[in-house]
Amino acid sequence: MFTLSVGHLLGLFATLAAFVALAVHAARKVGSAEGFSLSGRRAGPTMIAGSIAGTSVAGASTIGTAQMAFSYGITAWWFTLGVGIALILMACFYAKPLRASGLETLPQYLTRHYGRAAGLIASAVSSTGILFSAVASAISGIALIGVLFGLVPWQAGAIIAALVIGTVFFGGLKGAGLAGLLKMAAIGLALAVAGVAAAIALARVPDFSTVFPFDPWFDPFAHGVSQTIADFVALLVGMICTQTYIQAMFSAVDTRTAARGTLVAGLLSIPVGLPCVAIGMAMHAAHPDMAAIYALPVFLVTEVPPVIGGIGLAGILFSVVGSISGLALGIGTMIAGDFGRGLLKIRDGRALLWLNRFAVLAVTALAFAIALANAGSQVLAWNYLSMALRGAGVFLPMALAVFRPGHLNGRRAAVSMALATLAAVCGRFVFHLPLHPLFVGLAVSAVVIGAGLRRARLRQA
Repeated sequence: MFTLSVGHLLGLFATLAAFVALAVHAARKVGSAEGFSLSGRRAGPTMIAGSIAGTSVAGASTIGTAQMAFSYGITAWWFTLGVGIALILMACFYAKPLRASGLETLPQYLTRHYGRAAGLIASAVSSTGILFSAVASAISGIALIGVLFGLVPWQAGAIIAALVIGTVFFGGLKGAGLAGLLKMAAIGLALAVAGVAAAIALARVPDFSTVFPFDPWFDPFAHGVSQTIADFVALLVGMICTQTYIQAMFSAVDTRTAARGTLVAGLLSIPVGLPCVAIGMAMHAAHPDMAAIYALPVFLVTEVPPVIGGIGLAGILFSVVGSISGLALGIGTMIAGDFGRGLLKIRDGRALLWLNRFAVLAVTALAFAIALANAGSQVLAWNYLSMALRGAGVFLPMALAVFRPGHLNGRRAAVSMALATLAAVCGRFVFHLPLHPLFVGLAVSAVVIGAGLRRARLRQA
């Protein structure tokens, strides 16, 4: 357990109070399902950037990056670099056609192009993948709260779950967006100060080249070229197929705003990893026997001014809360829109609003139940599985719907989604293939879709 000074507690709880105030403020302006899930489609670029960055810059971008840098060095930057590039690609190529559709969820978009079966399969697959990402964030948050305050896992989980519910259960996307803006400000301030302190500490390391030889500390492919590229591509594909980020685009007032907000979120995400890398390496030099996952919080407690450190700890906590909030809201929106409105034919706006809210509550509870049952598991393992499930079956049909609409048969699209996702899961858990599960799924998807496109061309000939 860390010893937090009065200054740490002041910075932590003052930021927490601001966080709660924003959630309450957002809740007062939510009176419909669309207002809850899409901010009434009036979100500006700042709110969109906050919603996306509040989810994408989470525990993996901060604690996870510092953790990897503690053991491997600069290769840890690939994660936030990939997050930023994925968002930039979405801003450039996906924001306009997705926002112009006027829809609410990615499965609805696929339903428009391929039919209801494809939409329902995409909703189920995406929800499962996003849930696993929420589990990863929950595991990180439980460990952080537990070590900061000496709480047992269920107590730490209850605190984080309460913060998640308070953020998104009442305020919806607007609450998540406001929280994301506050979180990015807190993390930006703390990492700017901590990054400079870490750079100074590294400059003072005696015999620097001996402590940090090029391999692995400054080799960007320290995990191997093929593994690094596989993880990077999985990150790009998985993020592009995530309802949470697409939902933020749908909430924009127009297509231009959707692209601008997503672009800003991407540009904000890329540099977050650099101070975390410096912090991880500095903590390795100072405390080589410390558990790597604690590198960032320990540095904030011991090496920066207490109030700034407290703000930073709150920012990291909010990064976990914001990630789970955004991911749970994405699932809740798909359940309300695709199953409530689409399958069950619910038309009452208030009923859809409460269905969305209780779906968020159920997803949050399930994510923490799974996290508590797997508290000792690897966080990145859940993230990689999440990315594979999100992208393996959905990415290629989605890309064709966006860039070549009308070319793929709806039945073929639905079959490809189902088989590709099944192949990714079986390749990972049943056959234990050495290939990344994402690429197993993409290969099956490409074969099924390719056969369908070829058959269509032969018929036309």
